[in-house]
Amino acid sequence: MLNQKVAIITGSSSGIGKAIALTYAKNGADVVINYPVEALKETAQAVVEEVKLQGVRAIAVQANVAVFDEAKKLVDETIKEFGKVDILVNNAGITRDMLLLKMTEEEFDSVISVNLKGAFNCIKHVSRPMLKTGGSIINMGSVSGLTGNAGQINYSSSKAGLIGMAKAAARELGKKNIRVNVIAPGFIESDMTAKLDPSILTNALTTIPMNKLGSVQDVANIALFLASDLSTYITGEVIRVDGGMAM
Repeated sequence: MLNQKVAIITGSSSGIGKAIALTYAKNGADVVINYPVEALKETAQAVVEEVKLQGVRAIAVQANVAVFDEAKKLVDETIKEFGKVDILVNNAGITRDMLLLKMTEEEFDSVISVNLKGAFNCIKHVSRPMLKTGGSIINMGSVSGLTGNAGQINYSSSKAGLIGMAKAAARELGKKNIRVNVIAPGFIESDMTAKLDPSILTNALTTIPMNKLGSVQDVANIALFLASDLSTYITGEVIRVDGGMAM
């Protein structure tokens, strides 16, 4: 489905990002694995080797997407290695959960910086090379950005912002055959949810009609659809992967 395509997936050394990278590779795409800090270099390189087993090319690029020039480096190194970029998945994200009355300015700013500004930085730098070829940009949102979530004013704001960003970019870039969409996962079994108190997950299940958590592959499958030619007339859309939680 993605033969001869080149994909950048930010924050792809583990979790949903890694699942998307492997799914893209299995469908023929060359893949750029992104990681933010030197401590994750070996982990990212291990993902590169796993991706290459699918018979495609892959590289790992260290870049903190929250930093404008580092996001540019990520795109520049992709172009240098592969000559183009067809797909961008803005998956990099962090949480700093805290109730509003206790949340610090740093806890708010850091989440907005990575989750929201990081996506802007990457879209900004990838859009110009995509003008020549067209492409698909996917923002990784969250049901928290649709419904809000107590203790996550920073995270919910960042994910809601990603939706507005995608819709605005879709309007600007649509004539250039660049599509911009959002995936909004609910509770997905991942490293992030593994850190949650079990009582939170138990309570969450009562709000999910399908009565189960999703998998990273559930999200990766939608990312594959939105990156492929199966979705060539879809842009500015938000697709929930949440078992019905936010319907």
